[in-house]
Amino acid sequence: MFDPVQLRSFLAVEREGGFTAAARRLGLRQSTVSQHVAKLEHATGRQLFLRDTHGVELTADGSALVGFAQDILDRHIAAEQYFAGSTVSGRLRFGASEDLVLNELPEILGEFRRSHPRVDLELTVGLSEDLHRALGDNDLDLMFGKRRPGERHGELIFRDRLAFHAAPGFVDGGDGPVPLVTYPPPSLTREAALDVLRRSGRGARVTCTTDSLNGLRAAALAGLGVVLHAASLPPPGLEPVRGHGIPDAGEIEFVLVSRRTVLSGPESALREVILDNADRLRARSRRR
Repeated sequence: MFDPVQLRSFLAVEREGGFTAAARRLGLRQSTVSQHVAKLEHATGRQLFLRDTHGVELTADGSALVGFAQDILDRHIAAEQYFAGSTVSGRLRFGASEDLVLNELPEILGEFRRSHPRVDLELTVGLSEDLHRALGDNDLDLMFGKRRPGERHGELIFRDRLAFHAAPGFVDGGDGPVPLVTYPPPSLTREAALDVLRRSGRGARVTCTTDSLNGLRAAALAGLGVVLHAASLPPPGLEPVRGHGIPDAGEIEFVLVSRRTVLSGPESALREVILDNADRLRARSRRR
């Protein structure tokens, strides 16, 4: 009863306020648009427009059809995309480090979902070490997180500098232990911060421990101390701490790790998407 081509012409007439304007918008002849509407009226057995020399106006039945027409076209488009898109299907349990999900990764995952609508993607966000453990316990299929320079597990996506961050105007006395806001163990950045501050001779005094990035940010903004974080992915509102005897903290590597050697279809598809978009992740690093 409801041909999508005819419904598009009907909606164009309603939105443009006339058959001539609708034909121009659709790139069709006016007579073609008129035929489409006439066929819809015949199919429904109802008059859809009142026509006079000044233009057209929807009837009550025409107004009712507007909502139905848009719903039908939306479902039609969704069906076309579903069957014309990727045939990859299945469940994919994906873990990502919390700092990554505040930047480009959500957009990349959104594009993946639109390209692979048959993949049931489950996202877990957490500390990289916790994600590694979940991978080993068979609770994840694939993870995107951090590793220490020199470690060999995983596939390198990009490198970043580590830097201490604090609230604007933070003042460090320059002697004695550095007040540190950090994740609980196990945490790569916690271990790195404690190690570099110990080797610098300053040492550290842990003033806040929290298991969330929002917690780190809140504590640092409250002036409780400094946070060691990837330089290109700083918590919002925090600034790099320069001088004050704060040492250089080296690098961190962001890697993709799978729990098995031969990837499933969904795992392979997401790996390709992340590799294809590695420049976007690095570009964000350069923009900051």
